[in-house]
Amino acid sequence: MNKAQLVEAIADKVGGRQQAADAVDAVLDAIVRAVVSGDRVSVTGFGSFEKVDRPARYARNPQTGERVRVKKTSVPRFRAGQGFKDLVSGSKKLPKNDVAVKKAPKGSLSGSTSSRTTVKKAAAKKTTAAKKAAAKKTTAAKKTAAKKTTAAKKATAKKATAKKTTAKKAAPAAKKAAAKKATTAKKATAKKTAPAKKATAKKAPAKKSTARKTTAKKTTARKK
Repeated sequence: MNKAQLVEAIADKVGGRQQAADAVDAVLDAIVRAVVSGDRVSVTGFGSFEKVDRPARYARNPQTGERVRVKKTSVPRFRAGQGFKDLVSGSKKLPKNDVAVKKAPKGSLSGSTSSRTTVKKAAAKKTTAAKKAAAKKTTAAKKTAAKKTTAAKKATAKKATAKKTTAKKAAPAAKKAAAKKATTAKKATAKKTAPAKKATAKKAPAKKSTARKTTAKKTTARKK
């Protein structure tokens, strides 16, 4: 049975050949699109369509027997459901006035829409988890940066206080040293000035002797 024969087989059930052709095209298109995007389409009692990845491997050319490397590829795969298997094997008989594959219960039919929604939900969960992880990393980085800045501030404050204490300790020592230098300088100047004063004191009697000689000359002149 080809596609045209399939359309003819269901034309009476769906209200016409055009409606049957549109229905077959819509079903096949939905299955193909879902499988290509990586979704799994399963119909209870009929089977499931899914995408399977095949790794790179070596194969043999059936004509020449030459070993050929086959690249990694993806292929569609159909797995028949248990009801379909039972009908084909003959363990169950085909119903005469009912469909071979009954309608699946509500929620058991997974197609492109439902699978895409599940994929979207999983992606949303992954993105939220990634956002939370990034937020945790940023908060941890901020905390570490704040700790480093506080430690640096404390270190600078300790250095400043140490400098102040050293300056306070050094100030009295500098004052004492300056006072010692001043006192030594005064003593040195006093020592230098003391001999000069003594020398001037020694020179003073000479002036007195000259004064006495002049008075003696004056008295002799008067007697004559």
